[in-house]
Amino acid sequence: QVQLVESGGGLVQTGGSLRLSCAASGRTLSSVNMGWFRQAPGKEREFVAAISWIDSYYYADSVKGRFAISRDNAKNTVYLQMNSLKPEDTAVYYCNAGGRIDSDSNYSPRPDYWGQGTQVTVSS
Repeated sequence: QVQLVESGGGLVQTGGSLRLSCAASGRTLSSVNMGWFRQAPGKEREFVAAISWIDSYYYADSVKGRFAISRDNAKNTVYLQMNSLKPEDTAVYYCNAGGRIDSDSNYSPRPDYWGQGTQVTVSS
């Protein structure tokens, strides 16, 4: 059983930066695909970024050039560096482990491996 714990969220002004962390226990993350998703109030959860087990990177168009996903295998942790934040980035951010990446670069989350989420609020 994998347990994921996100941290690093908070309140930041437009243009600011945050780094989210997703620490895992119960399984080594170095051999699995990992993804970040977000859910704003009243909206469906949406894909943000993913990193494959061979370190290929995938991003939603809305965050390309501003966000960067990475992993530290020694710490069994995945990160999401978020720069140039906008009010529309406000959401609860969740990490997911073990999802599938198809030939069209779509990340399908594994339904049973989610963290509890961390709130990111960007003020205008």
